[in-house]
Amino acid sequence: MTQQQKNISLQGAGAVAQAVGKLYAQLSKSHRKTADYVLGNPFRAATMTIDELSEAAGISVATANRFAHALGFDGYASFRAALVSDFATTLAPVEKLRNEVQRAATSAEIMAAAFDSDIANIEATRRMLTASDCEAAVDMILAAERIFITGFGASAYLAGLMAHALEPYVRTVSSVALAGGPSQAGRQFFKLDNRDLVIPMVFPRYAADTVWLTQRAVEKGARILAITDSPGSPLVPLADVTIYAQTDRKLSPTSDAAALILIQALCDAVAHRARRSVQAASQMAEFVLPWLYLPQQQQRPVVSKAAGRAKTAKTAKDVSTRRKTKA
Repeated sequence: MTQQQKNISLQGAGAVAQAVGKLYAQLSKSHRKTADYVLGNPFRAATMTIDELSEAAGISVATANRFAHALGFDGYASFRAALVSDFATTLAPVEKLRNEVQRAATSAEIMAAAFDSDIANIEATRRMLTASDCEAAVDMILAAERIFITGFGASAYLAGLMAHALEPYVRTVSSVALAGGPSQAGRQFFKLDNRDLVIPMVFPRYAADTVWLTQRAVEKGARILAITDSPGSPLVPLADVTIYAQTDRKLSPTSDAAALILIQALCDAVAHRARRSVQAASQMAEFVLPWLYLPQQQQRPVVSKAAGRAKTAKTAKDVSTRRKTKA
């Protein structure tokens, strides 16, 4: 590793990189080799056991342990903990997964635990709601000339569902999360003004594009209704109103269940407050009627699986009989 590369690695460095920077010149050749690997691959090193680091860096397990001591740590465990702390938000799901997969459990037990976790998330999300924020959120949605919902990763799908649910009750709503990606969203945000509402949503691990686009929306004067997980979210300082969903999960970065229920609950509140909401919903249902499945209007009879299998078997038997007759 060149000195320039070391300097780049040390920018915004945590405890490990700072220790390496101070002691690099005093380290032995094998310890410098280890340091070069850690500085060049800090995220990867943070996820490794001592055996994995030893193999990746081409050193012995004993050398890896002595390297940790040379930097002033009690051992490899505390060294790795310091690395992990530099990527706490990003690595938290990995660490939870690492702990969980080491625990013996049946598939049924894992699934039951997932239900329990999401039930706890939903209850916590309901407790975090405040009457003032709920009323303000509905006011903002109903007052907006145009509504743009954005989010990336799993939040992109939540954004689409929210746009779908709001469609009958607002003037104009669209999800800018999928088609064209962040650059296309930026093209739409260029035309924002104070009549518009942007609803960004992020959950750990936070998508940088969502935060950046929200900053641009603020600069254009749009109002911001953020949907996120905690007061520590990067969206909170940018938002006029924020509503929260607890999204903890053991085997994946976030749980979308509570976020989805929060979105559906908000859309229900909008439907309740919207003018002529029953008429709008009725007109929407009538408009999409040609695309709905109505058994009594089907031109072709619906064949059950059992009938289909019986028909297939009869056809196969008939073919076999004809073949024998010809023979």
